[in-house]
Amino acid sequence: MKVDKFPYLWYYCYRVIAMKKIEIYDSTLRDGAQGEGVSFSVSDKIKIAECLDRFGVTYIEAGNPYSNPKDAKFFEKAQSLHLANAKLVAFGSTVRKDTAPEDDESIRALLDAGTKYVTVFGKAWKLHVDCILGTTPGENLTMISSTIKYLRSKGRTVFFDAEHFFDGYKDDPGYAVEVLKTAEKAGASALVLCDTNGGCFPDEVSKIVRASCKAVTTPVGIHCHNDTGCAAANTVAGVKAGAVQIQGTFTGIGERCGNAALTTVIPDLQLKLGYNAVNPKQLENLTKLARYISEIANMRLPSASPYVGRSAFAHKGGMHADGVAKNPRTFEHTDPSMVGNKRRFPLSEVSGRSAVLPQLQAVEGSLTKSSSETKIIIDKMKSLEEEGFQFEAATASFELLVRKQLGKFTPHFEIDHYRIISSMDSLDGNTYIEKANAIVKVRVGDKSEITADEGEGPVNALDKALRKALEVFYPELRRMYLVDFKVRVVSSNDSTAATTRVLIESTDGENTWTTVGASKDIINASVIALNDSIEYMLKDR
Repeated sequence: MKVDKFPYLWYYCYRVIAMKKIEIYDSTLRDGAQGEGVSFSVSDKIKIAECLDRFGVTYIEAGNPYSNPKDAKFFEKAQSLHLANAKLVAFGSTVRKDTAPEDDESIRALLDAGTKYVTVFGKAWKLHVDCILGTTPGENLTMISSTIKYLRSKGRTVFFDAEHFFDGYKDDPGYAVEVLKTAEKAGASALVLCDTNGGCFPDEVSKIVRASCKAVTTPVGIHCHNDTGCAAANTVAGVKAGAVQIQGTFTGIGERCGNAALTTVIPDLQLKLGYNAVNPKQLENLTKLARYISEIANMRLPSASPYVGRSAFAHKGGMHADGVAKNPRTFEHTDPSMVGNKRRFPLSEVSGRSAVLPQLQAVEGSLTKSSSETKIIIDKMKSLEEEGFQFEAATASFELLVRKQLGKFTPHFEIDHYRIISSMDSLDGNTYIEKANAIVKVRVGDKSEITADEGEGPVNALDKALRKALEVFYPELRRMYLVDFKVRVVSSNDSTAATTRVLIESTDGENTWTTVGASKDIINASVIALNDSIEYMLKDR
């Protein structure tokens, strides 16, 4: 065997030994922050970094210290962080053309960030070299080489992001590979192939990653965007073809259509393909962390998100629910507990008895699928859903429905009368503020109470007035408050008589529950949902 083949042989020995170990490179705090509507404070970034570290990611790309003061401030504060598993990475670009690294402000910012690990991106597509950098292919290679060598001389471990690599490879494979070899020769510790435009498909990624891995000896990474909806699939294809570092954002947030979602890729690789990405015990925290990060980002985690979404293991169809009850493998590709999620049986008109039975047995343990009460309750539920009610999310209202049908419900109050007065008050002739006043009369046993309150909108005013009146009889209602209020107009052939569905989420500070109301009048629908919400709070009194 020729001597020049030894690096190639070394690479494959490395792959055989390490093929089951994957490095997780999380870019939520940098690439994720570029998603529309996402904005992390320094405090937010600190919290997320600590959570990612506990979860067990290998690297946390925390920001570009040159691009904005917030990221620079984060790296300053991060000096006091004691991370047990992850290494912080500062992100930036190669030097500007005609500039020495020691004179480049962005390079200086990378060094000032104080991280041992840095990632620099450089152009791998001639189109960008010409149109964006306004330089020559040769000068671009010099910029890449001088940047990496300089940072290495300052004691930094350097990862090189080959930006637009796949488009560049399809345009000129020779030059794209030359970019990788230049970064490798300069001392880069990983060469990351970026599908920056997110336009590739898995077969293309597989072919190009495999060819690239044969061309270099340095470990290869993969960084995919989701513009064709293939980011997760492309990342998995890249790993199968030889990549040992995967880059993405935890929940898939990012610029345009987002990045590869690590919440999908990590369990795909670990549970399906046998790769070692994180500690299996930490994988059980995947769902909890995904929802926590989404909350900090002020973005709702999509219900249909693989593995971690609320609907990921929800079985609404009657046949599906029945199958899962008999054997979960019939309609579940993996055990939800392995990623910290839960199996759910949403309640709806397509639910069979198997889906409804657990909720019925929570109220009356002796009920079975063949019980006459079971059929009566399901028929009642379906009848109400025809009127516009929906119990899929409103499990509290469904429990009250079950109690009523079984004769296990005694109302704690009745609303004798209510009136809403709404107005728009001018502040300065141009700006208006909505005000609403509610008057409510309730009856508890043979006693009555009438009271009034105001709020920001009619439902808020009604909620406050109703609870104020009832607190005279039930002081524990002082702990209860409305968390969320959703309105949907249910389709109707007659738009003037369309049914309105209202969902109300309430809490007592410890527990949270959701109730539903439906009516052709939005206020009446709200009253029904509010009534159920309070009754649910008092149900065990």
